[in-house]
Amino acid sequence: CFNYGEKEILKDVNIEVKAGQIAAFVGPSGAGKTTLVNLIPRFYDVTKGSVKIDGVDVRDCTLQSLMGQIGIVTQETILFNDTVASNIAYGARSQDIEGITKAAKIANAHDFITRMPKGYETVIGERGFRMSGGEKQRLAIARAVFKDPPILILDEATSQLDTESEVLVQEAIDRMMRGRTVFVIAHRLSTIKHATRIYVLDKGSVVESGSHEDLIRKSGLYKRLYDMQFKDNILK
Repeated sequence: CFNYGEKEILKDVNIEVKAGQIAAFVGPSGAGKTTLVNLIPRFYDVTKGSVKIDGVDVRDCTLQSLMGQIGIVTQETILFNDTVASNIAYGARSQDIEGITKAAKIANAHDFITRMPKGYETVIGERGFRMSGGEKQRLAIARAVFKDPPILILDEATSQLDTESEVLVQEAIDRMMRGRTVFVIAHRLSTIKHATRIYVLDKGSVVESGSHEDLIRKSGLYKRLYDMQFKDNILK
């Protein structure tokens, strides 16, 4: 459970995700999806209950140890007025250019980086203002790949991108997720069809869970959300 002051945000959420699985969280705006995944890296602490990794309560770990296990990509990309290489290797003790380049290739970023005036040594400006939204997002993915964490948190990482950029970013995300435990919040439900398990949240509780096919057959909230989005896409 999690309360924000007097307001109850999450109520009796009980899930277990095994190593290497992809857990997706969907639901209406304000359902508690982002708050739930934010409990994993301890951006918030639970009000009641616990969050455990391999049976260890995250509150019993140092924050440095905990964050060393987790890579996070959100819709709000945080970049610094530094070189491309430094942004990808942010937080690392050394800048291994071979590793940086490999991460950029996985993130579909290498081609646009090499077209920059100084390649990986190009200074990108405050918050990466010289780059498009898709380029910024692929740089954030490259950073997560370079860190090579066993756990990934993806919070609507493609929601603000145009169609062409979304395709490139989604390809990069698909490659990045291989072999990792992934928690993903999806804006477009079509991107999480292959999740191991989808959790549907509403008003702070898990109201449905299962595979995409299971949830479509149940004809509950997930199917209503999926049908609404499918209709919107046809109208567009």
